[in-house]
Amino acid sequence: MAAPNVVNVATIIGKTAVQAVGTSATAIVTNSSGSNKVLKINALYVSNVDGANNADITVDLFRSSVAYRIALTVVVPADASLDVISKPIYLEEGDSLRLTANAASDLEAVCSYEEIS
Repeated sequence: MAAPNVVNVATIIGKTAVQAVGTSATAIVTNSSGSNKVLKINALYVSNVDGANNADITVDLFRSSVAYRIALTVVVPADASLDVISKPIYLEEGDSLRLTANAASDLEAVCSYEEIS
């Protein structure tokens, strides 16, 4: 089934997802196929919790087995945060927002989104 028309929705639920970012592409938010929902990603922040070393983040929108990069190996300095998504994007049914780091245990992510149905 198709995602709802965002002008005529019954429910909007605010949510926050968190993730310790690893070295394999892992979804922080997924809109399952056939969910009858659209997910509005409002913000994505990535923080480097390593006090000494920089780390790289890659963020992609994964659709139909293809990774479309939003950020590609962007440096997050030690003890700093990066505002990756500050303007809304939508995840359609079957889409995922995935994160990959170049080093394990250095990056943490927080994603604010709305589940619309």
